[in-house]
Amino acid sequence: MAMVDVSKKPKTFRQATAKGIIKLKPETIHLIKGEKIAKGDPLFTARIAGILAAKKTSALIPLCHPLPLTDVEIETKIFGNSTVEVSSTVKTKAQTGVEMEALVATATSLLTIWDMVKQYEKDVKGQYPYTVIENIRVVKKVKEVSYSEREHKKT
Repeated sequence: MAMVDVSKKPKTFRQATAKGIIKLKPETIHLIKGEKIAKGDPLFTARIAGILAAKKTSALIPLCHPLPLTDVEIETKIFGNSTVEVSSTVKTKAQTGVEMEALVATATSLLTIWDMVKQYEKDVKGQYPYTVIENIRVVKKVKEVSYSEREHKKT
């Protein structure tokens, strides 16, 4: 077993965006909007957690290359009365892509929201019948083609 050898690949601008959602009880969304969550602002905290997670991806995912990230942007949006969407965009100039970093950032942001609101989500038995994290996926990937790659494809 080994990491994929990318040593002969040129450094190229790369970007990936991943999204996912967490479904919460309407009462919990109301508390978030009213800034009444005891642990603080879950959307702000989720953005910080996502940035930190993107930077630590290679420590979490076996055989994932450590990459010099040039930008990580985490956006959180409330939709309707029961859904929060997280979108993570990660950029680098490296020899391999940043899809895993974007996915880890999104997943960690969503888990952070869950952690910060879990006391409001539990039912009388201490279970989470309404809380669901769904649809974590890469929605966009960008790879800038370098001059040497363009020239190689011509021949």
